[in-house]
Formats: sequence, C-alpha cells, structure tokens
Amino acid sequence: MWTKFYKYLLRLTRGMVLKVFYPMLMLLGAFIKSKKEAFQLFIIKLNNKLVIREGIKTNRILLILPHCLQIDKCEIRITNNIYNCKRCGRCKMKDLIGIAEGKKLNLYVATGGSMARKIVYEHRPKAVIAVACERDLSSGIVDSYPLPVLGIQNERPFGPCFNTTVDTSRVEEAINIFC
Repeated sequence: MWTKFYKYLLRLTRGMVLKVFYPMLMLLGAFIKSKKEAFQLFIIKLNNKLVIREGIKTNRILLILPHCLQIDKCEIRITNNIYNCKRCGRCKMKDLIGIAEGKKLNLYVATGGSMARKIVYEHRPKAVIAVACERDLSSGIVDSYPLPVLGIQNERPFGPCFNTTVDTSRVEEAINIFC
C-alpha cells in the first residue's frame, strides 16, 4: 500500500515540476536568456530522477531520436523509416538501431517536437526514451506527462541540428532502467 502511495506522490511531484515549476523557469528564462538552456537541462535532470525513483518496469518502450543524429553527408534520409539506414558507421544510427533491435524496442526518428509528439500519441507506449536538444526534450517531457519519459540530451559539436551525436551507453542505461 505504501509503495503505491509513494509512486503516486512521485508522479504528483513530477507533475508539479513539469506543469508549474517549468513554466515559471521558462518565464524567468525569457528575461535571463543566458540561463534558459541551463533551466531546461535542470528540468530534464530533475524529471529523470523522479522517473527513475518511480521504478516503472515495462517492455513497451518507445525510443525517439532526432534526425540531426544522421550525418549530413549520408545519401539515404532515414526520417521516414530508420531501417533504411545503410549502417555504414559514420554516425550513431547504426549503434542505436542495433540496441533497439536487440531489446525489441520501437525506434523512430523525429524531425522535430511536433513529429515526436505524434509518434508518442500513435504508439501509446508505457515509457519513452527521447534523445534531443534541451529545448525539444524539456517541452516534450512536459507535453507527454504523465507518461514517464527519460530524456538524454544530444551532443552538438558542430552546433544545433547539424551532425549531432549521443553517448550510446546513456541510451542503454536508460533502457535498462525501464526493463
């Protein structure tokens, strides 16, 4: 009984963070533009901690990746079907497809936040692991509540939305949290 109550409190706390605290931070970020990305990252990390504490276990996990993980020189665009990837190894897509296939997860590439929301709505997973920039992650996590979402920010060595990368070990770690 206490376990259910504890999980309910965690979900309620996550709701307060996402639906009350996040908008307040974004309002503050509108005035302090240099801190907005840091505020978004703070919300992502806080959400991740709360989701982990909830201890949700499921195999119905949706893994959503941003299209910018694909290298710009690739001849095959994988936004419609990630399994069209030639798996050449020049970007992380090969590794991420392998992880998803090994764990039998639904894997999709989204061209933006609206597409990611549509994918979540259509597939109705029990949990989501999303890779994206802080802006798309934080707003997507808020919009997906009460669905548990673990957010992993991508690395942008060449700037936003261009040849980004992600630490695949962090993706595997997130999958193991839910499985």
